[in-house]
Amino acid sequence: MAIGDNGNVVPAEVSGRHTSFKAADPTRMAFFWLSGFFVVYCARPEDWVPGLKFFPLAKITAILAMWGLFTALGRTTRTMKDLPKESRLLLIMIGLLYVGAFLSPVWKGGAVNHTTDFSKIYIAWVLVYLLITTFDRLRRIIFIQAFSVVVVCAVAIVKGHSMPRLEGVLGGIYSNPNDLAFAIVLSLPFALAFMVTARNAVIKVLWLCGMLVMAVAIFMTASRAGFIDLVISGSVTLYFFAIKGKRPYLLVATALVGVVVMGAFGGKLYDRFAALSGDSTTDQSAYGSYEDRKYLMVRALDAIEHYPIFGIGVHNFPTYSLIWHDPHMTYLQICAEGGIAVLILYLMFFWSGFKNLKILRQTKNLDPDIVLFIGALQSSLVGFVVGACFAPEAYQFFPYFAVAFTATLLRTIKEQDQEPGSAPPPPKKPRHFLEVYADHGTTGAVSPVR
Repeated sequence: MAIGDNGNVVPAEVSGRHTSFKAADPTRMAFFWLSGFFVVYCARPEDWVPGLKFFPLAKITAILAMWGLFTALGRTTRTMKDLPKESRLLLIMIGLLYVGAFLSPVWKGGAVNHTTDFSKIYIAWVLVYLLITTFDRLRRIIFIQAFSVVVVCAVAIVKGHSMPRLEGVLGGIYSNPNDLAFAIVLSLPFALAFMVTARNAVIKVLWLCGMLVMAVAIFMTASRAGFIDLVISGSVTLYFFAIKGKRPYLLVATALVGVVVMGAFGGKLYDRFAALSGDSTTDQSAYGSYEDRKYLMVRALDAIEHYPIFGIGVHNFPTYSLIWHDPHMTYLQICAEGGIAVLILYLMFFWSGFKNLKILRQTKNLDPDIVLFIGALQSSLVGFVVGACFAPEAYQFFPYFAVAFTATLLRTIKEQDQEPGSAPPPPKKPRHFLEVYADHGTTGAVSPVR
């Protein structure tokens, strides 16, 4: 007889060899398709791989991931009852956006369609929380996001090197240069984490090259908001990795790379910053953009004043603005289009991510790799909070994914601490009060008769 993994006695093979039965992971297939969804959303292969644009890849992978989870229900370590407060905040926010869409004073049909597209984030968020039950899985998903952004940057540079600011080279969340820069800033801390934690020198060099590509892409977008976001988020990243992590060489390397990349690709960005003064010798389109942004912010405040309860509907602000642009501030965007209540829920949702990270940072005896990724998540969320002040990113999925990563990592750490194999607490009685007998602590020891 041999002992199986589930603790039951099972027959051994005729040859007498011990047989172990490893239970199949019921969520393996669902996680595979969730990974596929992240590849499709983060890398947008339909924009640069011929023929893929004819297939609804995001819908296919999301549906298959949901089906995989549905077939595994009842055999998973987490259930819908285990979803944290953040998921409820997100669900209520989406519900209010639907109400605002149906009551929209601008365009009901468009608002409903855009809200439906955005509501997919809740499905993805729930799948991330229920399926990512180990740190290894979390690393894989974060790897997909970071590596996908590196690939996107390389494709954008190759295909759009002759196009101003890489505008329109790719579609979706990368079509606007400010959005592309925003996505890069949110993913750079993860790339650095993978480089630092890599055990192989070749892998370290590859990630270093990837970060150089990302930095070049940011400067080629000439995004002022992206550059400011990069400086602030990068400072937080260096604090966790270089100062707190005792890797001073990262400070020197960052300064050196920054000077080289800025000198080679920062000319357009410098012109756009100089244009803020209105100097006629600089980029006038940049100065016009600056004036437009001031007008859009005033227009957003006007929308909030007249429609404070449910807003004007998701993605209806370009029509309301009269110049077909979004307000270049996420907080004004979500408030104008969803109402004040949605803005409050939005802020509470992301504040929950920071609370999760605070708990994780205070947790003792964590693996050094986990500590590094906690710092990367903190840097990414700080990058979002700062970048949201300069760009309309209310409906981009990356920040929501970051909060999901903090929630699932916190839950994973708690589950590991509660595993039955963990060491029992020390006895409360002094040692001289414990029963002493000859074979105490040995195999087959018998408790004394009381």
